[in-house]
Formats: sequence, structure tokens, C-alpha cells
Amino acid sequence: MRIVFKIGSNLLETEEGDIDLRFLSELAEGIKKLRKLGDEVCIVSSGAVLSGAKKLNIKEKPKDLVLKQALSAVGQAYLMHIYDTIFSNYGLIVSQVLLTKDIFSKDNEDRFINAKNTLEKLLELGIIPVINENDAVAVNELVFGDNDFLAVYVSFMIGADLLVIFSSAGGLRDEEGKIIPVVEEVEKAFKFVQGTGTSFGTGGMRSKLEATRLATTLNIPVIITGKGEDILGLRELKTKGTLFKPANRKLRNALKVIATLEEPKGQIVVDKGAEEALKKGKSLLPAGIVKVEGVFKRGDVVSILNEEGLIIGKGKVNFSSEEIERIKGMKTKEAKEVLKTSKDEVIHRDNMVVFF
Repeated sequence: MRIVFKIGSNLLETEEGDIDLRFLSELAEGIKKLRKLGDEVCIVSSGAVLSGAKKLNIKEKPKDLVLKQALSAVGQAYLMHIYDTIFSNYGLIVSQVLLTKDIFSKDNEDRFINAKNTLEKLLELGIIPVINENDAVAVNELVFGDNDFLAVYVSFMIGADLLVIFSSAGGLRDEEGKIIPVVEEVEKAFKFVQGTGTSFGTGGMRSKLEATRLATTLNIPVIITGKGEDILGLRELKTKGTLFKPANRKLRNALKVIATLEEPKGQIVVDKGAEEALKKGKSLLPAGIVKVEGVFKRGDVVSILNEEGLIIGKGKVNFSSEEIERIKGMKTKEAKEVLKTSKDEVIHRDNMVVFF
């Protein structure tokens, strides 16, 4: 079994602002048990900025991107030193893997394959890759959303059987603050989202749910849990947190590529009626389009958003952004006459992935 553990900065920090060595020791002990059962483990770990701030005695998360990158450069070495020291105590060997978003792009397929081959070889050698975004050279501050999406991309890359996201919330909580043990449809979980509130984290539960929805669409089960978890029980999908069941849909490889590796060139906002139709497996028609954002051409991949601003899917368009702007809200027959085309759909269902 292949398991990806995602650890955010907030999990690495104690209430006093120190690195939580106890949590990492418990994690290492659990992973050692998993390894004895033949399981393979990857860790996607944030914490470079936190570790750099700890080294330099900086109390607050920096707002300046260049300072953030500098702290990351200092902190990444310290972070890996901590992982190496603690995991070595349990007879485990770790390795550092720093990735950037361009690796997960269809335009850089060779880099994706090289990264995949490296991770495969490390796992074959019994080594635990500790993966982080290369913050020191990242051009955008929140490229992966506190590594939540990076963890999903890595899970897709190595064909993981389970993604475990550690959260300070301990799982998804309902209106009364109680942990919801199982979620069948991720879409319905967003109503429970609260804000982030951690000093060095950048994600929060919304980011985790958005990443989880992508993972479950790719048929990867996700567990969101907290400290004190029974690591060995996770392989049986038993948790003190929340289990998000996979969609169990047959997804062609081409659609998996659209969902993960295709960079959206723009956005299409759809109304409630179109949103419900897409969830039922229908194609996207002009009548359900409310807004077009960005500049893109025929054949480009775009994100599909609902009116609340939530990304509900991705797909390959039959028309350019300019053409869609002209026909948005129109009935299909009218739109075909305006564009002098035989195509009915703005995005055909065979070229679209809907997240739910």
C-alpha cells in the first residue's frame, strides 16, 4: 500500500511556537510499523518558513515574499535535519525532494516523468521522500495552497492508495464542533468550512477540502485527521478524524491529465442549473454560462466555477473566450447561428472532469 502523508506548518508547531518533536517521533514510529507491513510512504511537508523563522528568532509570518523565500532557504536545511535526526532514531532513511508547480504541467511532461522516476526509485530503495515546494524559487506565494494540492499531485504521480492530511482541526467538524467520521460527497462538506487561524499556515480547511475533492475524483481516498492518530489503523481506513470516500468513477487517463496536469487558461462561471446538469454528466451548453474570465482559444483547458466562486470542474473548450462571450446565456440553436457552427457544446462531457 502506498500512503502519502501531508503535514502543514501548523502541525509542526506547538502552542509555544516550537517545533513539535513529539508529533514527528510518533509519526516516525507509526511509519516504521507501516514499513514492516510492506507499505511505502511519502511525506509532503510544509514548515521551511516556520523552521527558518525559528532559527532566526522571527516571531511572525513574513508578508514580504523575498523574506519568506530567504527564511525558506534557511529553514529547509533545518527542517530536513529534524526529519533525518528523528526518523534515523527509528531506523528510517529520509530524502529531500523539492518540487515546483511547472513539473505538474503537460508542457513539461519530461520533467514530470523524471520526478516520478526519482520518487519510484526512492520508494524501491526503502527511502521515505520528504517533499516540499521549492519556496526559495517560487514566484507566487501560495502556489500549492499550503501544499494541500501538492500532496494530491504527488499522490496522483506515484499512484497512491491513500492520502492522509494532518490538520489542527483533527478532521471536518459540524456546526456543533463534532468531527464528522465519514463524508460520501465532498461537495456537501464545504458548508462546514471555517477560516484558517494559524500563524504560519496558508491553507485552512477550505484548501484541504478543495484538494480532497480533486483526490477523491481521481479515486484516491482521503483522511483528514489530527495529532494522536493511530497511524497503523489508517491503512484500514480507520481514523479519529474524517474519511472522505473516493468517487469510484471510471476516469480515462486523458481526463486525469486534464484534472491534474493541464494548466487552466481561463475560467467559465456557470449558473445553478448548469452546475446541477454537469454533476449529472451533461455537457456544458451556452445557456448556463454566466461569465467568462481570461483569454483562451479553442482547445484550451479552463476551470469551471459555480456562482459562489467554487471550482467545480475543468474541461477543454470548443470555442475561444471571445466566442463564448458572444453566446453566453443563449439557447443552443441561437448560439450555433451566431457562431456559424455545428457544435452544440461549449465543453463536451467527454472532455470535462467534474469535481464532486
